[in-house]
Amino acid sequence: MATAVPAERDAVAEAFPGPAEVRELPGAVVHRVAGGPDLLAAGVGPALAAASTAAALTAAALDGRPYGLVVCAGIGGGFAPHAPLGSLVVADAITAADLGAESAEGFLPVTELGFGTVTHRPPASLAEAAAAASGARTGTVLTMSTVTGTAARADALRARHPRALAEGMEGFGVAEAAAAQGVPVLEVRAVSNPVGPRDRAAWRIGDALAALTEGFGKLAPVLESWNTA
Repeated sequence: MATAVPAERDAVAEAFPGPAEVRELPGAVVHRVAGGPDLLAAGVGPALAAASTAAALTAAALDGRPYGLVVCAGIGGGFAPHAPLGSLVVADAITAADLGAESAEGFLPVTELGFGTVTHRPPASLAEAAAAASGARTGTVLTMSTVTGTAARADALRARHPRALAEGMEGFGVAEAAAAQGVPVLEVRAVSNPVGPRDRAAWRIGDALAALTEGFGKLAPVLESWNTA
């Protein structure tokens, strides 16, 4: 199953030209593509992404056809110069970068507060194979409830997460839902804008969606072999 928001879902669907069957579930609408993954427009933000992904996973399990893999696909910000516009990033770590507490000493993730988790790790062999097939970079993808809009915050995030290549708003929520049901997860992001000062004129959403479409075309054999492993 691949999760995305509507435009990103359509970009993924272009890589799999088979006809789609629409299935409406409580809390989710799944598009079943012949010869490809089931597609879910999971919604914006980690909470909605987690809820809709959990609904789709639960429905599939109750139907006796549980998913073997969840892929969170989308566009997002890239940390320059490591992930330039139009490049593809495959997460080897999916981290909730703003889940925690502020303190006089700075930001404290929930793990330092003594509970919860802030990072999910896709299967290393899968992330490596996906990156090799698609020409993507591998690194940490941060999940943010608030998109970064200043250079100061971008610098602070990069200092706390030196391996971060990109940020999005859904990956950690999708990963939480998948982990709750023991399903592995992969996150793939095409870079549409630099992480930093908010500048709509610098966004390249069309180019990022095109890169996502091309990347998924190359990823298809990797995902199919993983599903049948």
